[in-house]
Amino acid sequence: MVVRIKQSYMIKPSKTTCEGIFSLTEWDQTGVITHVSTVYFYKPSRDWLTYPKSIIDTLKESLSRVLVHFYPLAGRVRWIGQGRLELVCNAMGVELTEAESSGQLSDLGDFASQTHQFHDLIPFVDYNKPIEELPLVLGQLTVFRCGGICLGVTISHLVADGQSALHFMAEWARIARGEPLQTAPYIDHDILRAKQSAKAQTPPNQHLEFGPPPLLIGKENNLEERIKPTIVSILPLDKDQVESLKSKANQQQTKDHNQRPYSRYEVVAAHIWRTSCKARNHHNDQPTCLGFSIDVRSRLHPPLPPKFFGNAILDVVATAKAGDLTTRPLGYACGKIREALDKVNDEYVWANIDFFMTQPDLTPFQDLHAKKGNNGPFYGNPNIGVISWLTLPIYGLDFGWGKEVYMGPGTHDSDGDCLMLPGSTSDGSVKVALCLQVAHMNAFKKYFYEDV
Repeated sequence: MVVRIKQSYMIKPSKTTCEGIFSLTEWDQTGVITHVSTVYFYKPSRDWLTYPKSIIDTLKESLSRVLVHFYPLAGRVRWIGQGRLELVCNAMGVELTEAESSGQLSDLGDFASQTHQFHDLIPFVDYNKPIEELPLVLGQLTVFRCGGICLGVTISHLVADGQSALHFMAEWARIARGEPLQTAPYIDHDILRAKQSAKAQTPPNQHLEFGPPPLLIGKENNLEERIKPTIVSILPLDKDQVESLKSKANQQQTKDHNQRPYSRYEVVAAHIWRTSCKARNHHNDQPTCLGFSIDVRSRLHPPLPPKFFGNAILDVVATAKAGDLTTRPLGYACGKIREALDKVNDEYVWANIDFFMTQPDLTPFQDLHAKKGNNGPFYGNPNIGVISWLTLPIYGLDFGWGKEVYMGPGTHDSDGDCLMLPGSTSDGSVKVALCLQVAHMNAFKKYFYEDV
């Protein structure tokens, strides 16, 4: 499938917006600080296909209007020293590219098994350029020979977490349909600095996410693991398979009426963690961790505004020995995840913020894998990172030519990078988008389904 770039546009807000320096929070500047991509495939009606230019024009005009409300996305970031950045709201705009493909949507089959072909459908971010030259949002409209289209979007994690990015996409689509903005973003990061003077009491050694993930036994670093070839697979679990896992995991919970049942996320994440240890053939004494993120909007007191725009996710880790995970019941792994989740209360969150505020340099806490860097946290072998989109409104994005026929993550090539999505039918099923070293993927698939 050949994709040809036709033209690129720099889309700026349609009206004058706030200008000046916008302070980024510590959460904005830690974890993943590169762009995160998603793809949406559509089959527009004949009316839209008669005037294909109207699709790009609709996207350009509506994007210009929505940026008035989401104006930080039209700015640029710059380094200010000690691994810290700031956002310059200067309305330089976001990049929208128009492209065409020689292929047809049918060439992509069920889409999920063809993620390796998504690369040319996603806007290219040139990380060799100075960071202050990079747009925070890039979009690419690709029109296929059959009339189908793909909208690939990549958004900098420096300015928006999943919740905020999807809020932006939903409002962009709403304006494209000719409807008014439904909910404006809450753009004020001072709310996360209000308690800076109130020192939290959570002991630092309880925040395992601050330390480096475990290494393979006998290794002094993870450099060798970082460069091993990887492959991406989309692994579906239907409703019955998910319920089977929940039943196994909750056997002990059912006996103890004081314990709430393990959730769909806890159960599937635990299953992924156990399976990764089996597939990698870890020694029983091998330490391993599962890294995941928690949306803390509702865990603070008082909670953050629902449409708080930025990053309001906290990285948490669960740790165990591989032998315990693989030989004990699934509920054991679930329990380790539950322990990590239950620690995250208001005090814990503010202690996390306070820790980063007092660090002389944030570089060790920044994930630059998209730039092929060797610094920052690495949740590959013997570890794994499982991010959940289960509760996010990821489906049904309608710009006026109907809802998507497929939505999913763009390319990701870091070992241990795992994304959990709800099934498109909203029936409790799950899709697991997993990047793993090539040497381990077949074994992972085998155990993943055998152990359901």
